Amino acid sequence: MSNANIGYDSTFGIESTTPDDYVVVAEVVSITPPAMQRDTIDVTHLKSPDSYKEFIAGLSEGGDASIGLNFVPSATDALVAAFDAGAGKFQITFPNGVTMTFEGIVTSYELGEISLDKMSATLTIKATGKPVLA
Repeated sequence: MSNANIGYDSTFGIESTTPDDYVVVAEVVSITPPAMQRDTIDVTHLKSPDSYKEFIAGLSEGGDASIGLNFVPSATDALVAAFDAGAGKFQITFPNGVTMTFEGIVTSYELGEISLDKMSATLTIKATGKPVLA
């Protein structure tokens, strides 16, 4: 039997002025956690076996996190404040209680189409350092 689960009840939080206290962002509809990716370094030389390129592992990095949400216009928008702050600490909480915490730079807060259906927005954060699962 599979242990797969749906994402319902996941949350995205922004650290408040109190360390390790995360304020949950309302109306989140999707969360893409930062990827864990690694550079590759080409070390091919003129005698590389069988004329194939050779690579070694480079440094790792956390990729971009993307948070999709229903946009609710407000003069005290927490995501505008996060963008204006430039950098911060963020936390994704999965339905089973596991968390992913990461520091990052808010690179984009994009308002989506304003339509008859709804208004949307996307927050993009470039992780800096290693995302931590706990």
